[in-house]
Amino acid sequence: MTKSEQTKKIVLALFFGILAFAGMYPFFTFAQSSMVAIIVLMVTLWTNEGLPLAVVSLLPIVLFPAAGILTTKATAINYANPIIYLFLGGFLIAIAVEKTGLHKVIANRMLALFPSSTRGIIFALIITSGLLSSVLSNTTTTLLLLPIALFLTENVKLKMRLALGIAYGASIGGILTPIGTPPNLILLGIMEEMNIPAIPFAKWVYLVSPLVLVMFLVVGFVLSLGLKDTHIQTNLKRDPLTGSQKKVLYIIVGLITMLLINAPVKPFYNGLGLSEPGILLSAGLLLFMPPFSILDWMEDKDNIPYRIMFLFGAGFAIARAFTETDMATVIADYLIHFAHMPLLFFILVIAAMVTFTTEITSNTALISIMLPILYEVAEQTAFSATLIMLVATICASYAFMLPIATPPNAIAMSSGVIKIKTMAAYGFIFNIAGILLIVTIANLFWVNVL
Repeated sequence: MTKSEQTKKIVLALFFGILAFAGMYPFFTFAQSSMVAIIVLMVTLWTNEGLPLAVVSLLPIVLFPAAGILTTKATAINYANPIIYLFLGGFLIAIAVEKTGLHKVIANRMLALFPSSTRGIIFALIITSGLLSSVLSNTTTTLLLLPIALFLTENVKLKMRLALGIAYGASIGGILTPIGTPPNLILLGIMEEMNIPAIPFAKWVYLVSPLVLVMFLVVGFVLSLGLKDTHIQTNLKRDPLTGSQKKVLYIIVGLITMLLINAPVKPFYNGLGLSEPGILLSAGLLLFMPPFSILDWMEDKDNIPYRIMFLFGAGFAIARAFTETDMATVIADYLIHFAHMPLLFFILVIAAMVTFTTEITSNTALISIMLPILYEVAEQTAFSATLIMLVATICASYAFMLPIATPPNAIAMSSGVIKIKTMAAYGFIFNIAGILLIVTIANLFWVNVL
């Protein structure tokens, strides 16, 4: 990209930002309008790649204080969010898996179980990622599977589809159980706080299984389009594990065991209560220590995707700005004006609003703000509080367009084989598919069961 091309892209982003401010200012405060303008500026630069991903991700530290949205300290602290250290631990494990070649062994075992056609492998990765994410962190699942997918082919176009399949599969499957993703647990916590009967574990799975199954099919079908003449060469080998591979495998098995034991299964088991970021970071740091000694800081530090950690920081900073400017509450309060609608259209409004708002802010932060407001809306109408809150909770995990929307999206970006505009194009299709499916299933199925 030449300097003139880069300048044009930056100017275009500034133009969209100014346009967004002009459109928002008659209806919102200066801080709220400025925040939206900065987000539009950043999303444009992320999409057209006018500036490097890491540079754009650090802009809130400069622009939020300048616009009076957050102080420098209040902005910068988001770049040290504990969740970022969860990702760091996962990244270290992924680096060790690739360094020792363990991903090749796992890939060969996997290819022996599933059809070796391109479409078969895409579906295999989506379903594997989804099912693992229903009981493990979708972040951990994506980090563990991504090196395996990237090993399967040298075709960049196919690598991109496989990486997206894993990320999207993790988001889709994360809603299959109450423990699959943080918004689900937040919903259960708020239901308990509001004295609403909790959705039992088995009933939750029963309710969302049709949605998960159809989304698996939709995503797998779309991602495998245009790959008829693309093939994955399989060289199945049953070579024994090396000593280094065994060490990494021991850490992964121990990590998964700890995560499973630590995860609460309410109302039956409260878990250990340990910090999940602490568990993952501990596993990653063990790789530097005897008797493992798999990673060496001087050799491996350059493989850590710091730009993705900055990207997460930007996402958390935007979420904080939404809260501090009361923008999230303002948006949610507009839902009151739609309360007179028929249930079908009200659910559609909720689904669309949550899905696309989640693209630019933390799904955990958004759902924490939205659910109490939706409960109040339900109290003033004849709508089922459980139904509309469940719709919002599921939609908070079904955002597929931008890297900051969900952790799996950001991790897929770290592979280096996906451009943001490609993710946005596929993600928009899956956002619309998710909204329509959630609304349809909620109106035809959930409303009769809840």
